[in-house]
Amino acid sequence: MNPRLQSALDQLPDLLTAHLQLTLLAITLATAISVPLGVFAVRRERLKQPILAVAGVIQTIPALALLAVMVPTLSGLGLPGIGFLPALLGLTLYCLLPILWGTVTGLSEVDPAMIDAARGVGMDDHQRLRLVEFPLAMPVLVSGLRTSTVWGVGMATLSTPIGAPSLGHLIFSGLQTRNYTAVLVGCIAAAVLSQLLDRLVQGLEVGFSRRRPKLLWFSGCALAALALFALVSAVLTGSTQRSEPVRIGGKAFTEQYILGEILGQEVGVLGLPVEQTPSLGSSVVFDALDRGDIDLYVDYSGTIWTMVMGRKEIPTQRALVLKEVQTYLQRAHDITVVAALGYENTYALAMPEKLAAQHGITTISDLARVSQRMEIGGDFEFFERPEWRALQSTYGLVFAENRAMETALLYQAAEQGKVAVITAYSTDGRLSAFHMRVLIDDLGAIPPYDAILLASAQLSKRYPEVIRQLSRLEGKVSAKAMRELNDRVDLHEEAPETAAQTFRQTLPWVQGSRD
Repeated sequence: MNPRLQSALDQLPDLLTAHLQLTLLAITLATAISVPLGVFAVRRERLKQPILAVAGVIQTIPALALLAVMVPTLSGLGLPGIGFLPALLGLTLYCLLPILWGTVTGLSEVDPAMIDAARGVGMDDHQRLRLVEFPLAMPVLVSGLRTSTVWGVGMATLSTPIGAPSLGHLIFSGLQTRNYTAVLVGCIAAAVLSQLLDRLVQGLEVGFSRRRPKLLWFSGCALAALALFALVSAVLTGSTQRSEPVRIGGKAFTEQYILGEILGQEVGVLGLPVEQTPSLGSSVVFDALDRGDIDLYVDYSGTIWTMVMGRKEIPTQRALVLKEVQTYLQRAHDITVVAALGYENTYALAMPEKLAAQHGITTISDLARVSQRMEIGGDFEFFERPEWRALQSTYGLVFAENRAMETALLYQAAEQGKVAVITAYSTDGRLSAFHMRVLIDDLGAIPPYDAILLASAQLSKRYPEVIRQLSRLEGKVSAKAMRELNDRVDLHEEAPETAAQTFRQTLPWVQGSRD
């Protein structure tokens, strides 16, 4: 079997279970909120439109943005800012509107004569609602529930960037590492799950309205079985955990997936459980470490210098930046720099070799003379980062258009001529594979970017042996080695965990253990 397919299938059961847990609970909460709120809105005509308007506003917020808003909101309340809770709350809010609309519309369309007849036989409000209005409104209400169910399954894949495991892990990591097999497996699994839940909800409605008890019983039992499975699996996962896991975070590009696997395998040598939380944004992952939501991740000195420390000046001495970053993190955040891995992965601007030669561009100063006629592509956060502002102010860079897109698509966009310039990482193996020319930062606008392993204060106290084990990585990863590892994953279709295993075989203490 194809190694990439095998890797995706190995991850599928756990990710599918987590996806099911998140979706079912969110839909249950959304239903428990929306149906009573819909009844209240119908009974209070003046409040109906404001209630629907609020739900509509929530619905218009992009799904990923709604989930991202949960992170600082919950952190400000002292609650976990990444993981299951923010994903659950965001997903629940997103699923409210269809169920609310279905409830309001269904109840509003009940024939007034039926309500008058119910009153005539002496039914009170609760009896009318339960015995007359709800049964008549059920088809419309269920249509809203079905819509929310399908939307919920789809949106749950977006919980990966805020640290909740789901089928989105296969999709996000697959896009970044050009593992389209994993993307396909994740998409197919999400589609099958959405259709399964949709059919079961439809079965409940059809069985109830058309008096088909067998269909009603089957659909109800199937949904109950799925809910029970999700609940039991969640309980068993927590109860079988021998000790609190070491939680390793990471950003959303190939190098970070590989580094996360290296760290996980090193921690695994100690016999401790490991929990990977990949595909996080730069600010999300640092804040998660600061709060103790994760224990370890690899960042870069230039990122800490500009985005965390807020420093405006651009130093040129790597050692100075490393020292100041280490001192600042320890003093201001009680975060330990466990090791400087030994290589630098800096932001860079790159162009297709032929295009750069055609315009005689080798430096960013050369680019600035013709940039107004070109388009630049960057990852989603680059154009908001201090490095971009530094490049603009230092070189006077102005492009015809700034296009933000997935990191995985930047090289294809340049190859197809959609953009002339892209942002890149200096250790990215795709630079040579796509025949890209890295432009020289001749005026020194970009700070040094040494890869540094960071650990939370809690980890240092809870598992000091982890700190000792990982500190052995000091200076053990060269830029050449990192480029080769990225090559193995991006260009030779190797799984990040396999590339990590290959690298670990070169470490002295691993070689010694084999001897």
